[in-house]
Parts: sequence; C-alpha cells; structure tokens
Amino acid sequence: MATKLKPVDVVIVGAGWTGGIIAKELVQTGLKIVALERGRYRDTASDFQPPRIHDELKYKSHYEMVGDLSRETVTFRNNTDQAALPMRWYGSFRPGEGTGGAGIHWAGQTWRFLPWDFQIKSKTTERYGASMIPADMTVQDWGVTYEEMEPYYDKFEYTIGCSGKAGNIKGQIQAGGNPFEGPRGRDYPTPPLQTSFISKIATDACTSLGYKVFPQPAATISQPYKNPDGMQLGGCIYCGMCALYGCEVAAKASAMTTVLPIAMKSPNFELRTNTYVQKINLDSTGKKAVSVTYIDPAGREIEQPADLIVLSAYALWNVHLLLLSGIGKPYDPKAGAGVVGRNYAYQGSTGASLFFDDKLLNKFMGAGALGVCIDEFNGDNFDHTGLGFIGGGSIAFGTGGGGPLESQPTPPGTPRWGSAWKKAVAKYYNRSFGFGAQMDVQAYRDHYLDLDPTYKDVFGNPLLRMTFDWGPNELKQSEWLKPQIDKIAKAMNATQYSVGGLSGHYSIVPYQSTHNTGGAVIGKDPQTSVVNTWLQSWDVPNVFTASAASFPQNAGYNPTGTVCALAFRTADAIVNKYLKNPGPLGG
Repeated sequence: MATKLKPVDVVIVGAGWTGGIIAKELVQTGLKIVALERGRYRDTASDFQPPRIHDELKYKSHYEMVGDLSRETVTFRNNTDQAALPMRWYGSFRPGEGTGGAGIHWAGQTWRFLPWDFQIKSKTTERYGASMIPADMTVQDWGVTYEEMEPYYDKFEYTIGCSGKAGNIKGQIQAGGNPFEGPRGRDYPTPPLQTSFISKIATDACTSLGYKVFPQPAATISQPYKNPDGMQLGGCIYCGMCALYGCEVAAKASAMTTVLPIAMKSPNFELRTNTYVQKINLDSTGKKAVSVTYIDPAGREIEQPADLIVLSAYALWNVHLLLLSGIGKPYDPKAGAGVVGRNYAYQGSTGASLFFDDKLLNKFMGAGALGVCIDEFNGDNFDHTGLGFIGGGSIAFGTGGGGPLESQPTPPGTPRWGSAWKKAVAKYYNRSFGFGAQMDVQAYRDHYLDLDPTYKDVFGNPLLRMTFDWGPNELKQSEWLKPQIDKIAKAMNATQYSVGGLSGHYSIVPYQSTHNTGGAVIGKDPQTSVVNTWLQSWDVPNVFTASAASFPQNAGYNPTGTVCALAFRTADAIVNKYLKNPGPLGG
C-alpha cells in the first residue's frame, strides 16, 4: 500500500525545460510545489567540468544522460499487421533523464515555427483546395496562432539569451536574417555565433543560387549574458561537445542554468529526484485528479495529493502517463475515435555528404547550433501546386563538432574495413561535412501511440506502443528535396558528394532525431484534441500537459523553442486564469 503524504498545491511531473518554466512562474504565487524527476540531480559545477565532461565514450557512446531502457522503453511496429517489439538499445531517438531533462544535452537549435505551421489545414485548404489533404491525413490547426505565440517565444528567447539575427521585426524584413519568419517584436538578445569555414562555404554556394542565408538561432550563446531573472550565462568556447554533453561554461542554456534555480530558491518548492511516477489518481467521478503515485529511491510506493497536476515529462512519457491514468479516451485507429495517442509524428531528413581534397575544415571545433540555414523550401514558402505533397524542410549547414568515435566519414566506394578504410578516415575526417533538410512530418489516421498488450516495464505497467511509418507525403517531399540539395552540393565544388533521403519504411534502429511529437495534441475541439489551447485536459481540468506531445503534426524545425513558448503560455494561463477560477478554461 502506498504511503500517503500531506497535500501540496501543485505536483509537476518532470523537471526539464517545461517543468522548470512552469515551476519558476508558479512559485512566485506562493503555492506549495513539488517537482518529481525520474533521474538524478546534476548541475554545471559538479557534473560538467573538464576533463570528464569531454569523455566521448561515456556521454556519446554510452549515453550517460539518456534514459534507462532496462526500466522503461517503447515497443515499435510500422503498421498494425506487425507485432511490436521493444526498443532494447537507443537508436532513432534518445530521451533524456535527470534534472534538466534532454534540455541538458540538447544541441541548442532554437526555432520559432512558421505562422503556416500553426494553421496547416486551413491555410493549405485556402491556397490549394481541400483535395490537397488526403482523407487519411489527420492534420489540423493548433487552435492558437503564431501571433498569439509570439510574446511567449520572445520570453523564452530572452530567458535563454538566444543568439541570432532577426529577419522580420514588426513586419519589416531585416537584412541578414530569415525573411520567411513570422514578425517578431524585437531582435535576438545576443548576436549570432561566429562564422565557421563550413558556414562560409555554404553561404557562398547558397548566395550564388539566389537563396537568403541566415545564422542558425542558438541557445548556445555567443557572449556572456544575464537574463531578466538575473541568471548569468557564459559565452560559447566552441569545444564541439554539445549534443549529448553538458556545457562546462554554462553557455548552452538549460533548465538548470535559467529557470529551475529560480524555483529552487523558494522555500515553497521541493525537487524530488530518482522518482518514477506510475499514474495520476482520479476521484470517483473521473473528472478530477487528486494525487500522483510514484516509486521513491528506496523502492517505496508514495502517494502525493495535490490540487493541480502538470505533466511536463518527455512527450512519449506524458502520453504514457495519460493512458495509464485513464485521462482522456484512448485513440482507436479503426473507428477514428478517441484522442489520447492520436496524431503521433516524428521528423524526416534528406541531405548530402560532401568530401573535399583541397580544403581543411576544422570541424572538430564547433557548437551544436553553430551554422547557417536557408528556408526557401520549408513549410509553404514555395508553391506546392501539382507536387502532390504539402510542407517541406529547413536546410541547415552546421559545424557541430566531430568526435573521433562518432565521426568517421568516408566517400562512396570506400571499403568498410581494413587499411583502405583507415586511410580514408584519416584523410577525410577533417575534409568532409554533411548538410540537409529537416523535414516536417504530417499526421495520419494509422500513426498513433497506445499501451502494448504484451510487454511491461520494470514496475509491471504496459509499455507504450508506437505505430509509425513514413507516409506518402514525406516520401514525395523527400524525393522533391533531393534535387534541391543536389544543386547546393554541386555549387560547393566538393571533390565527391552523395545525396540521400527517405525511402521504404521508417526504422527505429539508426539515430535520426529526438523530435517525437503528438499523442496529446492541442486544439479547440475535444473530439480531436486531448488538451485545449492552454494545454489543459478537456476531461480532467486540474491536469495540464506541457510537451511536444501537444503538436498536432511536426514542423520542419527543432521543437524546443515552441515547446518552451507553449510552457510559458500555459504558466500564464494557470496564474492569471485558472488560479482565479479553477475549472475548465475553454478552447
């Protein structure tokens, strides 16, 4: 039997970016808040100092800060005719674990979604007609627009000191920025990161083709910065160790360097680490959450009562908790009914690998978000008439660093082992790089998440089952993007290059991106969404769910900027709407 603790006002499940943002905002109201984090506590001073933080084997190969698949994983299948099998080692995606979540070891690429991304269904229908969206594609508008999101994007960017160059300030296009972005109220708080040799090669090639090149927006910031809450961040030292590493100089913003310290200063906030949440408990009506049950570090079952519960774990785990807790109707793809698990999506990619005999690139120096981009082929920035697909992708040319265990590039035709392979690796390690389009992925009727009927986690709960494959839209999109990428690669005058993209079926084995979205989507209609536009559960109004699980479909950008902007918007709604009159907030 669970040990029942004294009630608190708020329980936050997950102490990463969204949990940290909501904790920081809510703690200022004087509420008693408990945050539950499944991983251990960590911070810059004790965990991320050299030389140990530069251990590529520990962090990059052995996934030191990634979740433990022996305790909880997912099962996967491409379609309902297949038997789903557990993901036993990390491949396609790598959810984080520990204080700060995946936001500790992220690359730092910080995007705002395009205005079109929030209104895909209505804008596509308006421009091309309803037939452009196939019957089995379940895309939908978010119910919130870019204009409504803009103040919260701004708040997040100034919280993290985001580096970049604005392309559109209050409707005025700015030279050197992204001309396709939605209007923003002001420029980025810090200037762009330095330009690498790879960025120069890419800029010259893209400019010769008439494309508008702009610097990658980065949470790995270019100079020391103090944010509006008084948190001090460092400037990037271009060590090349961002993705899957912590930052030794606190230049890569995370929840641990920006928002969680503000909450932790308050006596009303308590962080409990190494706690595995099992379910949210409901009252007899099923319409009110009363407590959270979790396993503590000693293996004891604990029940923590609370008036308000915020699910801010990773997207997949938020959906898992909703299903385990019976909050919302599970999605049934055959009937097309239900909402929890509906509209799961991911992120596609199409790109090129280039090899030079006449250039040394110094690619071991870099940062996870160092680079330049073009947006001509993203979203609806180009005419899709007659193409047979919607959407596209942002194209990025990055200098993220290249550890020797991870980076062993060889041109096409190189033997896969032996002395010739070794010679090619030695030659091209510093004479090669890749670039590509990060593609949006649309939602389909038969792509979803549910509880696996066979496999269980270490606590005896059914695992989350993923049913997903590349859809016709993504395959056509990839084929169309290949010649666009080929044209850019050719303009770079590489000695050799190859272009690849999506083909056949999605595989969960090779790493692609940790950009899992959907399953608890946002909207104005309870029949097609799990949460309203404030991320409040339609079925259990004292439960809010903040993560990329709320995306109705995925965009051609990294999700973190939008996830965190939504979290600030949700915190605003809780403080200024819900607490004043607890109950449903409507659409």
